[in-house]
Amino acid sequence: MPLFLAAPSDLSEAVDLINLAYRGTDGGERPWSTESGYITGDRLTLPLLLADLERPDGRLLLWRQSADSAPMGCVWLEPGEGGAWRLGMLTVHPAHQTAGLGRRILEAAEKHAADHGARRVRMTVVNVREGLIAWYMRRGYAWTGEVLDFPYDDLRFGTPNRQDLSFVVLERALV
Repeated sequence: MPLFLAAPSDLSEAVDLINLAYRGTDGGERPWSTESGYITGDRLTLPLLLADLERPDGRLLLWRQSADSAPMGCVWLEPGEGGAWRLGMLTVHPAHQTAGLGRRILEAAEKHAADHGARRVRMTVVNVREGLIAWYMRRGYAWTGEVLDFPYDDLRFGTPNRQDLSFVVLERALV
């Protein structure tokens, strides 16, 4: 599955896609991957994405059904220390979430990272997203034992509705 580096003209659509998948719609559509029960507000804004893209080597990769269609999936990749790449914002449009697209985007992102020198992939997942954590574990990720505080004073992840949130760190070695 080819993933393409997001161009500046793609960023607004990517922000909309990420917010739809992480928060659901006002019309009541709630994808299985939504955080809307415990985090509200935007998951991402255009200024935050632009700031992320200013970091060295950070990249947003997109998947489209055709060259001229809106993005249906995306993933963030960023090289880290010791050959560990950070993967984040793996997103699939809610209408495509049961078709295996997320798995294929994840595999393509891991291949992209490996082709660029990654030896492992790390990510953080909100601790109460048990279904999502299980999904990643079925794909070879393991909990590292690391737990990071949820940034309650940083609204880049949205507005939390509960006080027991944290991030668990998952990791997978790449062959």
